[in-house]
Amino acid sequence: MSNELVRAIAANAQIRAFACNTREMAEDARRAHNTSPVVTAALGRLLSAGAMMGSMLKGDKDLLTLQVKGDGPMRGLTVTADAKGCVKGYPIVPDVIVPANALGKLDVGGAIGKGTLSVIKDMGLKEPYVGQTQLQTGEIAEDLTYYFAASEQVPSAVGLGVLMNKDNTVRQAGGFIIQLMPFAEEGVIARLEENLAKVASVTALLEEGNSPAGMLQILLNGMDPEITDTSEVFFRCNCSKERIERVLISLGKEELSDMIQEGEPIEVNCQFCNKSYSFTVDELKTLAAKSK
Repeated sequence: MSNELVRAIAANAQIRAFACNTREMAEDARRAHNTSPVVTAALGRLLSAGAMMGSMLKGDKDLLTLQVKGDGPMRGLTVTADAKGCVKGYPIVPDVIVPANALGKLDVGGAIGKGTLSVIKDMGLKEPYVGQTQLQTGEIAEDLTYYFAASEQVPSAVGLGVLMNKDNTVRQAGGFIIQLMPFAEEGVIARLEENLAKVASVTALLEEGNSPAGMLQILLNGMDPEITDTSEVFFRCNCSKERIERVLISLGKEELSDMIQEGEPIEVNCQFCNKSYSFTVDELKTLAAKSK
């Protein structure tokens, strides 16, 4: 599989774990939004997180949204994912360039700045679940680790990474989420911490040729990991001209009339995939007739 996600349990179900390889997904997003390297790294990380957290959803129609808002030059990112592996996302400012951080790496935290992480789960209820925490570093993995502990009370280890080629295409991308169940024993927790301390980074694991299952074998070494599911994930937008038409109709007759008065075709751009849809004046008149 080109973009693979695996789920696993370990230590007699005291641990549940997720891991993914999302290189092609991150590259698809980079091409769609023409992102700079630091924005590609940020968006790729959040897409990987979205893929894994989307797989935690129960219902086929449930939808997860991850929203990062910051005071840095990137300003923020939004990613949505469903339970079927469809993930999409966009940056607010796609072409940010910032100096490398103190370690000589892409400074995602500096580009995002201080702000908030919101996790929105639409599960078909009257109101969606919304959890919000302050960004801890802006590097995304640490922010999600904090979110799981503070908002969902689930001790978790989150690793996310994107490695770029010299031509600014994506070389590696992926991540893991490892979560402790309430009944996890101290010995299991200690072994997990020991294993995590030995791992340099997600991209190092991927560069060594490890698959998502291979990453979990390393991270859960000595705890009898068992892969329970393997699936494919995609950078895929569900926009269409029909969906855009419904959005335009919802604007109301008055606003559509103003567009018609201009006497020029309009172009509507989808934020998530950057695809453009054109509407002629006659098409706008048809939509206005359907509007209130």
